[in-house]
Amino acid sequence: MINRIRARIPHPRAARRDAGSMSLFFALATVAILMVVGLLVDGGGALNAGNRATSLAQEAARTAGQQLDAAQAVQGTAITIDPDAAVAAAQDYLAATGVEGQVTVTDGGQTLNVTVHDTYRTRFAAFVGVGSIAVSGTAQAHLQTQAGG
Repeated sequence: MINRIRARIPHPRAARRDAGSMSLFFALATVAILMVVGLLVDGGGALNAGNRATSLAQEAARTAGQQLDAAQAVQGTAITIDPDAAVAAAQDYLAATGVEGQVTVTDGGQTLNVTVHDTYRTRFAAFVGVGSIAVSGTAQAHLQTQAGG
């Protein structure tokens, strides 16, 4: 009966050989999982910030597109955008939303181009020295007139 009891007790040297091997695997697996989560969070955040920049550029272009040159429209000579008023309206819109951008009027006052620059503040990548990601969005608005009226 004494031999049976000894057979069930593990040898002290066998227990020491396995000590810590699972801890190293767990630590490495945890770091890898945190890196993947960080990539997903910051990558998704940067994509959302880029979409927001594009959306703000589109809204600024729409706002600028409403600034018609009233003198030419009333006289019936042309329907064009007042370049100074359009640029000012788009810049005011961008300033109100807290972003910076460029606005250009081309094609004889028929086309507006807006580019917005913004940054995404990282959550996880900041731990490896990447504090922000630059994003930008562009939009174009073209003045359309109805035929015959």
